[in-house]
Amino acid sequence: MINLVIGSQWGDEGKGKLVDLLGRDADFAVRFHGGNNAGHTVVVGDKKYPFHLLPSSILRSQVVGIIANGVIIDPKVLITEIENVEKDGYSLKNKLIISTRCHLIMPYHKALDEAYENARGKNKLGTTKRGIGPTYADKVSYNGIRVYELLNWELFVEKFKFQAKIKNQILKLFKVKPINVKKSLEEYKKYRGKLLPYIADSYQLLKKAANAKKNILLEGAHGVMLDNDFSPYPYATGSNVVTGAVNTGSGLPDSKIDNIWSVVKAYLSRVGGGPLPTELFDKTADKIREAGHEYGTTTGRPRRIGWLDLEAVKFTTEVTGSNKIAITKIDILSGLKEIKVCVGYKLKGKMIPYSSCGYKELAELQPVYKSFPGWKEDITGVRKFERLPKNCQSYVKYIEKFLGIPVKIVSVGAEREENIYR
Repeated sequence: MINLVIGSQWGDEGKGKLVDLLGRDADFAVRFHGGNNAGHTVVVGDKKYPFHLLPSSILRSQVVGIIANGVIIDPKVLITEIENVEKDGYSLKNKLIISTRCHLIMPYHKALDEAYENARGKNKLGTTKRGIGPTYADKVSYNGIRVYELLNWELFVEKFKFQAKIKNQILKLFKVKPINVKKSLEEYKKYRGKLLPYIADSYQLLKKAANAKKNILLEGAHGVMLDNDFSPYPYATGSNVVTGAVNTGSGLPDSKIDNIWSVVKAYLSRVGGGPLPTELFDKTADKIREAGHEYGTTTGRPRRIGWLDLEAVKFTTEVTGSNKIAITKIDILSGLKEIKVCVGYKLKGKMIPYSSCGYKELAELQPVYKSFPGWKEDITGVRKFERLPKNCQSYVKYIEKFLGIPVKIVSVGAEREENIYR
């Protein structure tokens, strides 16, 4: 059985929790794209684990975590995550595999990310300044450095010196402090020693696992509305997020995927710039933000809040071929008198689908809303759908009907066990 978990919105949907839940039955958990600009939080008892590179199911005893070729790696961040979980008694020996084909985030990538963002001034994109875009740019322009080169240290040194020479000239133009080549090489040599035990051919491992009918769990790192092709580009991430990225990012053919889970948060949030048609700027937004602890796992920035945008979610579930829905954070809406859902877009008096919109149209259009009466009850202790408040049930059923995809899981709290299975 192969399950794919994918975010249907602008990220922060609660993918980490679903991945952790499905990880109960998984043999392998796979990250196949993105970098440490993603952050998934897994709650185990009273302990929170923010994962940026490690697969979210890796804390399950039977799960082998794979960081496949589509992921870009900041070695310092990955090593910190490894050390954090091992400090709590989790051993990753024989439990973590890093593909030799992963590209590496270098110090100059982070410096360039910040330099470009500063140069944009008021037109900032709102990047996480983690070096993601510049790393992907180097990858597709044949200037990237991979884990493969890290294995072959002389090649790494040669390539790093060449790239740093070029990048430092660019940084000087932006009046940004150039990279210290000697210091950086010393750091990466230490990183190399710590990562060597985990590096292997991830493709062969996944191929054998798929042929042996093992349970494989594929973890999408971002929401589809940030996909490099299907987002309101350039307000995007550096990688593709849709189902096809499984093939390019891991080697597994997407035709082998059995279940494609779209995670739908019961409202909307995002970090970063760009148009957000249903964004709220009132006390309702403040209430939702505080109740939902809507601050970036990676950046700590307060997230922008909006009503659920089903026009956008309908598009993302279509383009990914989703066949199952998990609704998250519906408990955060408890106590609201009225809940709205965007069911379409109107631009200059005419209806327009998401697929026809660029960032300009998304910034100018008017969302068409359907209103629902809210509920007052605390639902975190509910475990059967029929015991949810009637208004909450109606909200879930409407989402299911609008998307035409069954809602199989309703998350009613942050804890592992706070879920309703349908």
